[in-house]
Amino acid sequence: QVQLVESGGGLVQAGGSLSVTCVASGRTFSIGAVGWFRQAPGKKREFVAAIEWNGGSTYYADSVKGRFTISKDNAKNTVYLQMNSLEPEDTAVYYCAARAWGVAYNTAQYPYWGQGTQVTVSS
Repeated sequence: QVQLVESGGGLVQAGGSLSVTCVASGRTFSIGAVGWFRQAPGKKREFVAAIEWNGGSTYYADSVKGRFTISKDNAKNTVYLQMNSLEPEDTAVYYCAARAWGVAYNTAQYPYWGQGTQVTVSS
C-alpha cells in the first residue's frame, strides 16, 4: 500500500502563484508514476500533470502547460506542483495519485489517492 498526503493549498488572486506538495509513504519503492488531478465543483476529476518516479519525465494537460511545473524529490518521497499565472478556472480540489507503472492520464488507472487540498483563485 502507498499512502499520499497533500498540503499547500489555499487562496490566491488571479495571476498569483501557489505550490502544492504530495508526500508518499508506505511501499514507495513500488511507485512508477505520480500524477496530479483536480476536481472543480460539478465537474469530473481531470488530469493536470504527472511525473515518472524514477526517470523523471513530465507530462502536462494543455490547460496548464507553461504555467504549472511538476517536480519530485525521491529522497523525501515528495512530489511538488508549482502553479504560476493562476486563473479562476484553476479553482479546484487538487489530488495526487500514484500507480505502480508509467504515467497515465485516467483516474481509473491510479489505485492510490490522497485526500486532496483546496486551491481557490479569486478574480
